[in-house]
Amino acid sequence: MTARLADIAAQAGVSEATVSRVLNGKPGVAAATRESVLAALDVLGYERPVRLRRSSAGLVGLITPELDNPIFPALAQVIGQALTRQGYTPVLATQTPGGSTEDELTEMLVDRGVAGIIFVSGLHADTTADTGRYDRLRAQGVPHVLVNGFSPAVQAPFVSPDDRAAMHLAVGHLASLGHSRIGLAVGPRRFVPVLRKIEGFERAMAEHVGLTGEEAQALVQHSLYTLEGGQAAAAALIARGCTAVVCASDMMALGAVRAARQQGLRVPEDVSVVGFDDSPLIAFTDPPLTTVRQPVQAMGQAAVRALLEEIGGTPAPHSEFVFMPELVVRGSTASAPVGRA
Repeated sequence: MTARLADIAAQAGVSEATVSRVLNGKPGVAAATRESVLAALDVLGYERPVRLRRSSAGLVGLITPELDNPIFPALAQVIGQALTRQGYTPVLATQTPGGSTEDELTEMLVDRGVAGIIFVSGLHADTTADTGRYDRLRAQGVPHVLVNGFSPAVQAPFVSPDDRAAMHLAVGHLASLGHSRIGLAVGPRRFVPVLRKIEGFERAMAEHVGLTGEEAQALVQHSLYTLEGGQAAAAALIARGCTAVVCASDMMALGAVRAARQQGLRVPEDVSVVGFDDSPLIAFTDPPLTTVRQPVQAMGQAAVRALLEEIGGTPAPHSEFVFMPELVVRGSTASAPVGRA
């Protein structure tokens, strides 16, 4: 410590006693002298004590899941551009398997004095997670907005696509093509978007196909939000006689196409597949994927607007802003095969 004090004092051109007073937050040091000591800390590569870190009014944290799923980079791009246009600098913090957790990333951003944080598909979407972490963040005075997934226990603005409406669009499209054995491939049940998709799927199946809730439940397969997860889920649904599969993500839908082909079936002649997101480049797959487009542009801009209102001291309503998705019909859906509808 003595050696460090001496280094800082020499760099700043002040006494070690003055450095000590600055580091310990003691009064009686001129503002210019205090700034010289803090600058010396930065030049020498020493970390400032938390209480002395300058609030980074221009920085906004953006915490996303892993970027393997192309919908998350797409959202990050929209949010980043919207922040930049408003004079803020986005700081992207990505969760990766075996890497930093959401709580660790949040702490890192708060320590760096960010003006606010936008969470995309975070723990707020997990019905088994402790929402107290967001209460604590609010108590620290850090504005935040949550994208995808809603919890009435969290006092913050939420931005989501209408997952129930998405299922009505997908099932209605497939039913119009003559399909009645329509399966749903989704992620783990504990996530809010999954529960909403299932609810929308059951209602749509009752409306368009005449199935009871229990009958529709038998056509729901839970898996992982990955290509492999979609492949496993679709294989199980095809084995149950499904001629069409609605997937909770485009990545899962690509896995569903692979599952059908592994069984010697053609897409869309034998099995129709619908994705969700309309991720970049998904129009160029083989076949081009019919999907439900998540309104990324509108959602990203709304998340930024809500956060900036929070930062500006005029908070947006602590409720959920829900955006309508859009069905995009391409080449992965067709009329149900004769005799197998």
